[in-house]
Amino acid sequence: MKLYLDTSTDVCILRLNQKEYTRSGKYDMAEKILEFINDKIQENQANWSDISEITFYSGPGSFTGLRIGAAIVNTLADQLQIPLFDQNGVKHQIILPVYGRPANISTPRK
Repeated sequence: MKLYLDTSTDVCILRLNQKEYTRSGKYDMAEKILEFINDKIQENQANWSDISEITFYSGPGSFTGLRIGAAIVNTLADQLQIPLFDQNGVKHQIILPVYGRPANISTPRK
């Protein structure tokens, strides 16, 4: 099973082979995304070990969303020992988010 993940916006896009699923989650993505992926894998009568490769939309997009997604796909690819690709089909050992601009980091108040 091929897994595609896009967390670059408030709507997470997950593809398992040719089936596409979406989940809105601006404030709870970090908490709920693994549960969402697991539920959809189970809906397809599969389990984590059935994933044969991962493609991740690495950006540009939401700073936090891309960081969450990259952490998930990097961990899954490493632990399942499967190939990891970006949206352009380039294989990566570790995928880094492409934010499209410098991070908007607030200056400390103190």
